[in-house]
Amino acid sequence: MAHLLGAEALHLEVPTKTVFDSVTLGVGEGDRIGIVGRNGDGKSSLLMMLAGRREPDSGKVTLRGGTTIGVLDQADAFEPGATVGRTVVGDREEYEWAGDPQARDVIAGLISDLDWDAPLDALSGGQRRRVALARLLVQQFDILFLDEPTNHLDVEGIAWLADHLKRRWPRGQGALLVVTHDRWFLDEVCTTTWEVHDRIVEPFEGGYAAYILQRVERDRQAATIEQKRQNLARKELAWLRRGAPARTSKPKFRIDAANELIADVPEIRDRVSLQSMAVARLGKEVVNLVEAGVAYDGRVILDGVDWLLAPGERTGILGVNGAGKSTLLGLISGAVEPTSGRVKRGKTVQVATLTQRLDELEEHLQDPVRTVIAGLRTSFTVGSGSKAQELTPGQLLERMGFTSAQLSTPVKDLSGGQKRRLQLLLILLDQPNVLILDEPTNDLDTDMLAAMEDLLDSWPGTLIVVSHDRYFLERVTDQQYAILGRRLRHLPGGVDQYLELRAAEESAAAAAPTPAAAPGGAGPAGGASAGSATGPASAPALSGAERRAAEKELAAVERKMERLQRDAEQARTALASMDQSDYTALNAEMTKITALEDEVAALEERWLELSAELE
Repeated sequence: MAHLLGAEALHLEVPTKTVFDSVTLGVGEGDRIGIVGRNGDGKSSLLMMLAGRREPDSGKVTLRGGTTIGVLDQADAFEPGATVGRTVVGDREEYEWAGDPQARDVIAGLISDLDWDAPLDALSGGQRRRVALARLLVQQFDILFLDEPTNHLDVEGIAWLADHLKRRWPRGQGALLVVTHDRWFLDEVCTTTWEVHDRIVEPFEGGYAAYILQRVERDRQAATIEQKRQNLARKELAWLRRGAPARTSKPKFRIDAANELIADVPEIRDRVSLQSMAVARLGKEVVNLVEAGVAYDGRVILDGVDWLLAPGERTGILGVNGAGKSTLLGLISGAVEPTSGRVKRGKTVQVATLTQRLDELEEHLQDPVRTVIAGLRTSFTVGSGSKAQELTPGQLLERMGFTSAQLSTPVKDLSGGQKRRLQLLLILLDQPNVLILDEPTNDLDTDMLAAMEDLLDSWPGTLIVVSHDRYFLERVTDQQYAILGRRLRHLPGGVDQYLELRAAEESAAAAAPTPAAAPGGAGPAGGASAGSATGPASAPALSGAERRAAEKELAAVERKMERLQRDAEQARTALASMDQSDYTALNAEMTKITALEDEVAALEERWLELSAELE
């Protein structure tokens, strides 16, 4: 493997601490490196030193002659008055960039929906991020340095970026270094993981899942080190091995070693106990949406939404920006009234929403953290049944990564991640029984995300999550829905099914007749058209009779799945209200539920096959 870049004895200090002390690293052709670590430990500083954007206090970085590097910063900086097209392709003529397959692919994947001549000042944060990525990726580089590339991207954008980076260079060529908190992205793209901690950089083979296994092994060998961190990592490894979507079929780490490490780790959630507690707190009726719709100024946002939220339900919501996710959350919380249909809430329902705006902290900005929590509840129950334990707010803060010294810090001086954790704590101490999380992973590192997930595992209520962080969404929820065509659709196949449905929508839209192109043919639409020519060939079309038969079977499968899922949900609700000491009856009921879930799983496979045939 040819050497591209080397760093020798890097030392870096900031006014309050030493960030790195004599760090030596190397990057070679074919490396795909993910950089992880806690906020403030120096991940971005390391990336910028290696990229030549920041000088170390001592040590040196050497680059092989002729090696080119491209850098994506966390902040998207553009020239004043710049437009989308000029920012992405510069002064190149259309025939130049349109003749480059890579440039066409990037433009089609990231900015085909944007006006080529739109000023960047008029774009949203997510749109500006896509323009910044496109500007970088249309160029040719030997090494790419990406600092939080998935920020502001939706699930589709993240999936496209992962696929592009995997295809960007031939095997064994080019190099990628990426700092991100998106664990799905790390696992999908990276073959090596560097953990930044305690002034050093520790390398691990493999992506995020492999890194978790090796970290557990490391911590187990030194059992006295970071005991709490070890337990969280082992719990996360248990989830990764026991059925995380799209991971169990990929042997990214040694299966026998993983199974041995998690042998004594229980299931991440005690669903029976949580269901029982949820029914006790909520009753059997939570929030029912019946033919609910919302329209503003003649524009329909949601239409005919039917959804009966059950006690203890844990659901993730997917949809493109502007699809109506926030409107749906507003219907559930009561912040939005339906313009058609109705919304019915149970009498005991108490909804709390973790917003993206940190509203709960506004009145406390000048107060120390200790003062903020002093007037709250004296205890918080974590876990259920015999495993339940009472934690004080201070203990809960410690569990969420706060040190005792930080209790005296004014809220305004906390980092973004610390404010996010404090915001969640304030909401949980209010003891809601329906919790809505709107992009809860912003500003959190991977360890703090694991701590939040651990806390939510023992939260006994109905949980609704909107997040572009695929790993978090799959980890804390048991099912996913999507807003497609102004309606709410259940996704038996999870995020993968959502991406397939969105790809089918895009293909149908591209195949629809369009007005004649404007003179000159310049702009991203032309790029998207050219890029689509490089996509996979479509499957042979079904005959009319075959299509009708497939559509009929698909409808029958959907009806049967809905019925079985309803039966399973009723059985789980009944299980929660049964005598918990009658083990024979409980076992019989669990056997019945398992059989129903197995039948649903088989039907989901057939549903996916039929959907693929009909695309």
